[in-house]
Amino acid sequence: MPYYAAILHMVDEEKNQKVLPYHIEYLDRLDQQGKIFSRGPFLDGSGGMVVYIAGTLEEARHMAENDPHVVNGVRRLELKEWQVWKP
Repeated sequence: MPYYAAILHMVDEEKNQKVLPYHIEYLDRLDQQGKIFSRGPFLDGSGGMVVYIAGTLEEARHMAENDPHVVNGVRRLELKEWQVWKP
């Protein structure tokens, strides 16, 4: 299955703290369904990244656009197909 990197650029740091629990809860549910390869914040505070596992770009976009951080305008979404290279 293809991987899709959702880069979530920080837009509203104050609102981020309020929405963060809902964002984590949302990603936990997708993680339990096997839809997430990896996730986490950028250490410079500029946002974070979620790598989705999806059959199509449309499926990945649907998951990424329904993230509470995106829905609430806390983060700006940039979505790209990502190729995993394994040695």
